Amino acid sequence: MKTLYISDLDGTLLDNTPKTSEYTNKTINALQKEGVVFSFATARSFTTAKKVIKGLTINYPAVVHNGTFIVDNEGKILIKNTFSKEDSHSILDTLLKNEVHPIVYSLIDNKEQFSYVRKTLNSETKEFLESRRDDKRNREVYDNSKLYDGEIYYFTLIGDEDKTKPLYELFKDSFQCYFQKDMYSGDYWLEILPKNATKANAVNQLKNMLSCDEIVAFGDGINDVEMFKVADKCYATENAVDELKAISTKIIESNIKNGVAKWLKNSYTSIDKQ
Repeated sequence: MKTLYISDLDGTLLDNTPKTSEYTNKTINALQKEGVVFSFATARSFTTAKKVIKGLTINYPAVVHNGTFIVDNEGKILIKNTFSKEDSHSILDTLLKNEVHPIVYSLIDNKEQFSYVRKTLNSETKEFLESRRDDKRNREVYDNSKLYDGEIYYFTLIGDEDKTKPLYELFKDSFQCYFQKDMYSGDYWLEILPKNATKANAVNQLKNMLSCDEIVAFGDGINDVEMFKVADKCYATENAVDELKAISTKIIESNIKNGVAKWLKNSYTSIDKQ
């Protein structure tokens, strides 16, 4: 029996810094040397994910952007689940018509870019971009027409609840949408992705790619619910949202107590070595 162990990052594998702790790095790296198939599924891009898991070796492909891409350990895209041109342009038309200005993520010349018109952005979005100033994907443009460039796969909107929630209600039935309060900044985030860009879909794709027989998943947030539903076993951290705890196989220790790494270490006697 070959098992894929797959973990969310923020609020699950990461502590509140956010980063993976020395204990988590040491434990999971050791288990991987023994043949444990371990990877992660995150809302983050590969670029930002690799910064917060520094010290943790990942030997297998990972799920990023909430299931939009499966990438190898160098960030090369192996599988993509993106918008059709018609859908992405329709979403962007609607946002701009409502004077809501997003960060638009797209593949341009086969490279990941995020585009925005700075002068139109609110203070919350500008603050977020400040933390991404040196990101190689950063693409400031000066006209809304340039936001339509490339193969669009993700929209981020950050701001007040009264601005973002109505858009969530508008798009949630047609696309994959996540609306939540950010655990670090306290800002409200609306993320809009293609309908098939889910952790559940991508984790199943990864399972098939690696010829695994079962999935064991770890998570803490709303965007982990669908992944839990396709997993054979699923474990929510103590700090997880109630909706996730309700469908979990068991509740494990919190992210700040290295819950995932401890569970893996304590359960290792029941893991079939590959």
